[in-house]
Amino acid sequence: MTARKFLELLSGSPQQRWPDGVVHHGVRALLLVGVAVATTLLFPVAPLTDFPVLERGMVAEEDVIAEIPFPIYRSEAELARARQDAAAAEKPIFVYDGSAVDEMLSAVDGFFARIDSVLAAAASASEAREDVRAFMTAQAVPPSAQEVNLILDDRQRERLRRAVREAILTELPRGIAQPVELEEADSRQVRLITPDSDRIVPVDSVRTILDFFNRAQAHVPSMAPSGFAQLQHLILVRYVTPSIRPDWTATERERERARAAVPTARGEVLQGERIVTARERVGDAEIEKLRAYQQELERLGQLGTDGRRASRIAGQFMFNLIVLSLLGALLFFYRPEVYGDMRHVVVLTVLLLALVAAAAVVAGYQAPVALVPIAFPALVVAALWDGRLAINMSLVSAILLSGQVPFLGITSLLTLVTAGALASLSVRVVRRRAQTWSFIALITAGYVLAAVVLGLLRGWSVPEILLASGWGGVSAVASAFAAMGFMPLLESFTRITTDQTLLELADANRPLLRRLAREAPGTYAHSINVANLAEAAAAAIGANALLTRVGTYYHDVGKMVRPHYFIENQPGGRNPHDRLKPAMSASVVRHHVLEGYKLAEQEKLPESIKGFILEHHGTQAISFFYAQAREADPDGDLDSRDFEYPGPKPQSKETAILMLADSVESAARVLPEPTADNIRELVDRIVQGKIDAGQLDETPLTMRELTAIKAEITNGLAGMYHQRIDYPTARLRPDPDPDRAADKASASQSEAEAKAATR
Repeated sequence: MTARKFLELLSGSPQQRWPDGVVHHGVRALLLVGVAVATTLLFPVAPLTDFPVLERGMVAEEDVIAEIPFPIYRSEAELARARQDAAAAEKPIFVYDGSAVDEMLSAVDGFFARIDSVLAAAASASEAREDVRAFMTAQAVPPSAQEVNLILDDRQRERLRRAVREAILTELPRGIAQPVELEEADSRQVRLITPDSDRIVPVDSVRTILDFFNRAQAHVPSMAPSGFAQLQHLILVRYVTPSIRPDWTATERERERARAAVPTARGEVLQGERIVTARERVGDAEIEKLRAYQQELERLGQLGTDGRRASRIAGQFMFNLIVLSLLGALLFFYRPEVYGDMRHVVVLTVLLLALVAAAAVVAGYQAPVALVPIAFPALVVAALWDGRLAINMSLVSAILLSGQVPFLGITSLLTLVTAGALASLSVRVVRRRAQTWSFIALITAGYVLAAVVLGLLRGWSVPEILLASGWGGVSAVASAFAAMGFMPLLESFTRITTDQTLLELADANRPLLRRLAREAPGTYAHSINVANLAEAAAAAIGANALLTRVGTYYHDVGKMVRPHYFIENQPGGRNPHDRLKPAMSASVVRHHVLEGYKLAEQEKLPESIKGFILEHHGTQAISFFYAQAREADPDGDLDSRDFEYPGPKPQSKETAILMLADSVESAARVLPEPTADNIRELVDRIVQGKIDAGQLDETPLTMRELTAIKAEITNGLAGMYHQRIDYPTARLRPDPDPDRAADKASASQSEAEAKAATR
């Protein structure tokens, strides 16, 4: 079997049981089983067969006694916080470095030794002055003229050397640190390690190089010449070496030890100790102990034999499969159009898997059940199909998730059902994407309602109810924006056009409609009239009225290419068709369908709208020009296909309604006396003509629906022409040709349009 054949079998209706039927239904069954398997893997089975299912706020029927001792482990978030606090308690380590004194002394002695060498090498006093200035400037100790004189004086130079050394030998061993390194420690205290001690000291008590510079002034001799103190300060600044330095490696090592020392358990329950007391309300502490009890029993393997565990896994899988099968059966029996399209089935499968995966993440972090984004698939399904399917899917999803271990109980079921149902219904209320916040409010209201009900049942406090409602609001916002974000992609994949998209396409400011109104105003007015008739007829039989209206707006956009060849756009005077041969006139008329399709492709209109353009004339004959051609050349070899619209025939109820309303509206405009009876007779004859021509053979319309359509179109036309109905009339004799009246209408209506185009 080729890949193309396989894909056709997936979405096409199977013609035979083998292999078509097996492939068609088998792939869908595999997807169902796959979702059930994924759910089973994401949510392991409950540890004990008879383990009590209790929720916060419930009253236990009997005592729950610990059969084994077990620790109460911290949650991942709690353990992370405890470790972070333990690490933060470890003070940054600063270490005294005794070698700093020798390093600084060596640097200073080298500085003065170089000055001595410079002076010894100078040939004259002026040369000595310049050489000293250049050297000191190169050493980043630029001297003033007065300071150069001081250096040239051997006695003062020696006094300066001693003052610098005394400051280093006296003050540096007391320990000094860089202020910026103390700031990087970001702590009010540091751990100071010296050869004699290891203690915690305030940061303010640690001397810095600023303190060192200030205290060095005490070592300047009395009666020192001007510039002496400043020169000592510059030399110390140039060669200062902190004797207290941070040890970031040791600090991180101690903090890691502190993290490792944090116990994973913060309590213990002894064997025989009561976990839950009978006839008392279950609180957070009891729930936490129950979870810890489950985890310990599972860790110790005290869950029965492997066979029993395997049977429990099998039972959980069967539960998931049965619940999901309800949705599969619903699609098979009541939504065959969804079941039969593989694209639709894939989207539903992906939505289910996404919901289950998100729920598993929520359960893994022990987050509130309100964060399970059940509104996301509900909004998507309601927008793509309808609220009824969305509610059914939401109910199945809620039952599926509430049967998993982390979500057992009424809390999860009520929360998910309420939120999913309101999300499904909100799309019906909200029809524009700009109103996203409106259905966010509706979904949030569902979460609030569920929180209030559960609060009353479980005895929650007001802050707890508000917190649950707040989490629901967060979930509603995230679900709504995710649904709106993915909607264009899903519409493209499923080839479904949602009401929101249709409403956007119906905007008269859309480029294509604006062009139509400007370049072919008569056609635009005709389209508006036909849209009013077609929408009412579609609503009368339960078809998609909005799709019908929007499709009608665009059905004649191809006339913009040659607008004056259609009578509704001719201001009067000579008809362009008078200068054309019949075959050319027929070609111009039939090509407005193909030109319209090209424009729709350029505008990237949905496939559902393109169908209105291609199907609104079906494969009808353009008989007026065909008759002209035959009359001009009776013996000529004419191809009737050159005088037919390209088709196809209407494939849906909506495009069939457009065909009927389009023809009737044009024909009604040339009725001499559009009384109610005359309009009714005209509608009957044109509809019957379409039936006789086989143009409605491929549409799913029934005779009952055709009767309702005719009634709505008749009422609509009567309303349009009510000002002319009161004429005193001698009743017109019916024209035996059902399309003859239409032949006098605009050039856009089958053979009638073609004839009118020549007027």
